[in-house]
Amino acid sequence: MTRFWLVRHGPTHAKAMIGWTDLAADLSDTAALARLRAHLPAGAPVISSDLVRAIATADALGPRLRLAHDPDLREIHFGQWENRGFAEVEAETPDLIRAFWETPGDIRPPGGESWNDLGSRTWAALDRLHGQAPDLIVVAHFGPILAALQRAGGMTATQAFGHKIDNLSVTCLTLDPPQVHGVNHRP
Repeated sequence: MTRFWLVRHGPTHAKAMIGWTDLAADLSDTAALARLRAHLPAGAPVISSDLVRAIATADALGPRLRLAHDPDLREIHFGQWENRGFAEVEAETPDLIRAFWETPGDIRPPGGESWNDLGSRTWAALDRLHGQAPDLIVVAHFGPILAALQRAGGMTATQAFGHKIDNLSVTCLTLDPPQVHGVNHRP
């Protein structure tokens, strides 16, 4: 059994849909990072998505065994909506963007991923990582953390979307047995 400690990267302060856009994280809140480091299990290896905001956040967790960055832990790919505001996209395709957020599943932004696509690649990454260590710190993004929560909690996508996942928060879960130990904890 592996206990996954899912950490959302530091804030980017972007006011747009940021998925695969490689924005840096603001890691200036050193007190929050210190509390996070103290909360996470000592000796647990860390892995992150391959986007700079996740890599830098993982680096800020201190000297730990690092596993190779995994692109399957990236945020959802917003395709043509990438780096654009909700209101801007809604003005162009109101029905599509509303359906994407209100009925997560197979609906995709043009050139992007559906919620189910994100879930499949996130779950595949966690399945590959399962059993590599008793505790594993995964620095990722809002979407992959919700997808993992959906699976471990036996939730629908809509139920998972009801959870808040703050920057520098920890969501802790296991997949075998599927169990949620904590959501959006801010040490």
